[in-house]
Amino acid sequence: MKIAKIETFTFWIEWCNWLFVKVSTDEGLCGWGEGSLHGAIQSVETAVHELEPVLLGRDPSGPERHWQAMYHAWRWRGGPTLFTAMGALDIALWDLEGKRLGVPVYRLLGGPHRERLRGYASHWLVGADTPEKANAAAREAVRRGFTAFKWGPFSAQRLRENEAGAIARAAELMAAAREGAGPEVEIFVECGEKLSPRSAVLAARAFAPYRPGWFEEPIPFENAATMVRLQQELPVPIATGERLLSRWEVREILEGGGCKILQPDVMHAAGITEVRKICTLADTYYVPVAPHNPGGPICMLAAMHLAAAIPNFYILEQMEEERELRDAICTNPVRYRDGFFELPTGPGLGTDLKLELLRERAFRPQSVSGSAESLWR
Repeated sequence: MKIAKIETFTFWIEWCNWLFVKVSTDEGLCGWGEGSLHGAIQSVETAVHELEPVLLGRDPSGPERHWQAMYHAWRWRGGPTLFTAMGALDIALWDLEGKRLGVPVYRLLGGPHRERLRGYASHWLVGADTPEKANAAAREAVRRGFTAFKWGPFSAQRLRENEAGAIARAAELMAAAREGAGPEVEIFVECGEKLSPRSAVLAARAFAPYRPGWFEEPIPFENAATMVRLQQELPVPIATGERLLSRWEVREILEGGGCKILQPDVMHAAGITEVRKICTLADTYYVPVAPHNPGGPICMLAAMHLAAAIPNFYILEQMEEERELRDAICTNPVRYRDGFFELPTGPGLGTDLKLELLRERAFRPQSVSGSAESLWR
């Protein structure tokens, strides 16, 4: 069996594009990957095809050796574009390996530690700019069965204009969300690097009575030493890692104790092969893993298989508003019940894709926003 063809497909999904990669063999088997990097997705697609010569004509078995070949293909390696392309191909190779052997990917990773995965509704309270809306949205998350949800109550513009007022307003919304959710539901706070070390400390103190489960990326992620010092001051756990792309980048923040929750992204951190190693490194420091999971159905499934096979899994992100579309294009949709995702049982990732259902969603250039909401802009 040899790798015969690598294809890419892009589709516009409301606010971003999804990029799928299909790796096919000369014997008719195929594996699916995903590399939905927000923004420069055409660059990722180009990088996938630039990596084709590393894989075409090779025996597809053994994803680790193919990962090493892709990683060392060029002297200039790393970065979100190339690593997301590698991630898409790596996921596809794991899917192909599972299909070839007739077992789910989590069996190839050592077997499941759990039969279902706890999930949280991500970006759930978007637009909840009044206490009444925050309360109602929290109640709806609970009604849907979630035991946790995440939202971003901060505005960088308001913080620039009146820091104390912005924090007080955000705390008021948090209080309303807590009242709506009740005492047993975790509320995770998406900060999106909108805060400075000073405002992060003030906000965490203001939020403390409402027991946030974590502050996610309270400050820009690049300076690990500053994140370490901030975690020492905050009364709230820091969650970070979605833009840390390798075990080498993660090491510094783990060694310093700069977070209590690690959030690697299975697409952007070069795939299942590398993120599995990142999770093992986190386990060395007793840090639980909550995979960053903002993509389409293949990203979701890859994160699920990995989460099932690691001992230090905590909770899995779910972009709830896109669940219906993700399910529609899967031949075997993810099963969800009472706030938990049930593990797939089919070979590989457990599904194929019905891309014909996306034919009206042609690629669309994504507007450049980046960190426009950062306090530093």
